Amino acid sequence: MLTFRVEKLVPGGYGLARTERGVVLVKGALPGELVRGEPKRKKGALFLEAPEILEAHPGRYPGPPPPSAHQHHPPPEPLPPSADLPLAYEAQLPLKEALVRDALERVAKLEAPLAPIRPSPRPLAYRTAAQYARHPLGGLAYRLPESHELHRLEKDPLLAEPLAWAFDVLKLWPLPVEEVALRGSLLEGKVLLGLVGGVPEALKRPAKALVQEGFAGVVWAEPSPKGRFRGRVTPLAGERTLLEAFGPLKATVSVESFSQVNPLAAGALLEEARTLVFGGRRALELYAGSGLFSLLLSPRYEEVVAVEISKEAVRRGEMDRKRLGAENVRFLRMDARKAEALGAFDLVVVDPPRAGLPPEVRAYLLRARPREILYVSCDPATWARDVGALVQGGYRLAFARPYDFFPFTHHVEVLSLLRL
Repeated sequence: MLTFRVEKLVPGGYGLARTERGVVLVKGALPGELVRGEPKRKKGALFLEAPEILEAHPGRYPGPPPPSAHQHHPPPEPLPPSADLPLAYEAQLPLKEALVRDALERVAKLEAPLAPIRPSPRPLAYRTAAQYARHPLGGLAYRLPESHELHRLEKDPLLAEPLAWAFDVLKLWPLPVEEVALRGSLLEGKVLLGLVGGVPEALKRPAKALVQEGFAGVVWAEPSPKGRFRGRVTPLAGERTLLEAFGPLKATVSVESFSQVNPLAAGALLEEARTLVFGGRRALELYAGSGLFSLLLSPRYEEVVAVEISKEAVRRGEMDRKRLGAENVRFLRMDARKAEALGAFDLVVVDPPRAGLPPEVRAYLLRARPREILYVSCDPATWARDVGALVQGGYRLAFARPYDFFPFTHHVEVLSLLRL
């Protein structure tokens, strides 16, 4: 059994500590906390998954209530297990900014200036999308990532309205499904529901009843080993999409495809991104999703090409393009690794998954040499790896700012611009 103090937060949300046995990565521990436990070796490193906290960080959330506080205010709702940074919000921001700065210095080998982190407009009640398992004893539960154990939830304080209302409704409905997925719109004040698993024919009547209860629409999804909504999807009742505001842009969202879960924070990033680029003749967006950047930047370019592999995302993007009258935007359903065939552009926007840019895309950027690369990332380490390669290839990191899209988690978004 070891007793030691956590030094800092590192990628993955772990606290790092240096002990006589070597470096230990501690799940759920905050910088400065004194913890005790027996680390286990896994994948060549020492991990402590369930530490006993002997001395807590003074800002640990929710913290002990002051005397007689319950007489005036109810205690804060407990956070779900996905919230792996249980710290007062103001104290979270410098830790997240440090993750990005450390990645720049350690991975990219750069000392480029970093703009101050932009906080989320809402530290709680910010999520407009969420997924839960049905608990065998009733109610909704969070599925722990590695063990797949179910952690039953009474509330989820990260949910924005009207998802909080939907959560309260669904935890009382004994639906014969494996999981439920929610996607809401702050703009419309509505919620879409996805039912994963079960028999779709048996869910048609409950789906209609749920729409009468207040849900905007319900779809059924076939469980798939490839991931949620990767199998068959069947509409059961009501609407299929909603309209959401992302800063200056209104775009469609659906329950079965990816869109940013914090539209207020994403809107602030889009606003700033629009001010960074020069404009020009041709622009390309890779990993475009439904084309938020393409639609946003279309007035600044003669031609904009949005490349996305997801059929459903392209369908929503085309809906938005027609609604907005963006005639100079063209959607292509293809793999971003084949961008070489598209030729040269003044601007290339990339917003890849956590793995960052594959070698083929990095090679394309260095051969095509667009004047500007707008790089948005959800993983500071892979972003820094790619930025380092682009800088070595002749680019300059002209701007970088962390954005907090996911309060109370270790995740942090980065907006950056590279120029020749």
